[in-house]
Amino acid sequence: MMRVAFIGLGDIGRPMAGHLATRFELAVWSRTRVKVEAFVQSRNAIAASSPAEAAAGAHVLVTCLPTSAEVEEVLFAGGAVQKLDRAALVIDCTSGDPATSRSIAARLLEREIGFVDAPVSGGVAGAEAGKLTVMCGGTDSDVQRAKPVLDAFASKIVHCGGVGAGHAVKAANQALLAVHIWATGEVLAALTKAGVDPALALEVINASSGRSNASQNLIPERVLSREFPRTFRLALLDKDVGIALAMARETGTAAPFTELAARLFAAARSELGEEADHVEAVRLIEREAGAEIRSGHGSPHQAPSSEP
Repeated sequence: MMRVAFIGLGDIGRPMAGHLATRFELAVWSRTRVKVEAFVQSRNAIAASSPAEAAAGAHVLVTCLPTSAEVEEVLFAGGAVQKLDRAALVIDCTSGDPATSRSIAARLLEREIGFVDAPVSGGVAGAEAGKLTVMCGGTDSDVQRAKPVLDAFASKIVHCGGVGAGHAVKAANQALLAVHIWATGEVLAALTKAGVDPALALEVINASSGRSNASQNLIPERVLSREFPRTFRLALLDKDVGIALAMARETGTAAPFTELAARLFAAARSELGEEADHVEAVRLIEREAGAEIRSGHGSPHQAPSSEP
């Protein structure tokens, strides 16, 4: 049986690893030891005490970490690469940056180890259902080698190009997500102040040309309900938009919307902190507008003051 090592048991990584545990011999490691212990209690998996121990004897190593810098750390400083056999494969499901991915791939190639950047989209719900979308960057042969592993938690796998292409597409997607959240929040705040029930406004928007995932799912489920569940950190979206902006600058592409989104989400991260959910950025729009976006009867709702 193929042996797979999985590093990074975060909100999305944990259910991804859970699907892998049903198909492969699996070893897991995460910075938070309690997550590893909880994971192996209910699944057929080995709890590793270090990245190197997780990687020992693995045919495939999957990383799902916050940033590319952490991927580099566990692979090289953490000793994981030294424990992998030659001809092994590293699949990086981190929402990383293309330049670092290319650097990692070049270093791995020196040891005849393949690399595929394979960031995912679909959130916690998609990970739990095994229906994530995966965007891959790498050689044809390495992506084909990765597919049996990716199939365990994905419903759609797209080979986007060479190494770094998957991370580039993911960053672009995240930039659009940020723009959609902020723009939808702005128009709904204005409509609320104009006396329009935002739930009714969304009913129209979602049957018209202005709809997006933000208007169809995120705003109704999190903002109108005032629940704001924490499933994907604002800090990570801020990082992703920064990657998209860096890519635009590297390619000499004018990107005023992406640049504005980067500034707005950096400000939201500074204001709301490292643990806030990405959709909570709408709270800043509400504060500025002086109105809460919630289901009502067409009368404005005053937002809580930011004053202590």
